[in-house]
Amino acid sequence: MEKRISLECRGKDPAQVHELNLDNCRTVGEFEGLTEEFVNLTRLSVISAGLTSFKGFPGKSLTNLEKLDVSENRISNGLHHIQDCPRLTHLCLSGNKLKDLSVLEPLAKLEKLSHLELLNTPISELEKYRSQVFELLPQLKVVDGQDKEGNEAPSSDEEGEGEEGGGGEGDSQAVNGNSSKEVVDCEEDLEEEEISEGEEEEESGEEDDGPGLSALYGDGNLEDSEGDEDFNEDGVEPDDDHELDDSEDEVNQSELRGKKRKHEEEETG
Repeated sequence: MEKRISLECRGKDPAQVHELNLDNCRTVGEFEGLTEEFVNLTRLSVISAGLTSFKGFPGKSLTNLEKLDVSENRISNGLHHIQDCPRLTHLCLSGNKLKDLSVLEPLAKLEKLSHLELLNTPISELEKYRSQVFELLPQLKVVDGQDKEGNEAPSSDEEGEGEEGGGGEGDSQAVNGNSSKEVVDCEEDLEEEEISEGEEEEESGEEDDGPGLSALYGDGNLEDSEGDEDFNEDGVEPDDDHELDDSEDEVNQSELRGKKRKHEEEETG
């Protein structure tokens, strides 16, 4: 255990360490290396370490310890070693050899102790053991996940998340209220944009009603288009007098051809 503690400290002074995880470390059945220097330790976990007692536990020095987990060991007594941890709120003794309720009596001095776990111990096999534990330790709020009324209680981890989240239901409602307001504002903005776009489309439709004269006649104006009718395909303005002269010539030539044809008939006759 001493080597494991040294590794977990990672070169820090014991007074600077706030949490220690010594799960599955090797022990001789008791605490070794956990000195009185760990005065600021708040969490300690020693699961499945082969502990048989709390011998060597410096309870009087761990005045800031809040959570202690020694589950899955072979501890049967010696809880008086932890009765001097005034800030201890969570204690897990599950999976140990605690046979009688009397071994829990030293815990009565822990005024802030609110959560106790005793599953998989001989005590948990007793009939109505929870009610007996609550009677023995009235400061408790939760025993093995249930409160005094038998209701399911949140785990210690869930409670920690709620505290770190900063404020629980009130803050949650405030956040939800702000979110709802943001959604409403967003919807109003979208409606205003749709109305604005609809008005723009209507105005655009009025302006573009029909293909327009410019589209029909190209880039030129209407007057230029009408003026183009006075010119022929070669771009020359037609001459009305010239057309009349051509027509008279055709008539004269036709009369001459007729007279010539008559003269030839008389000679042949």
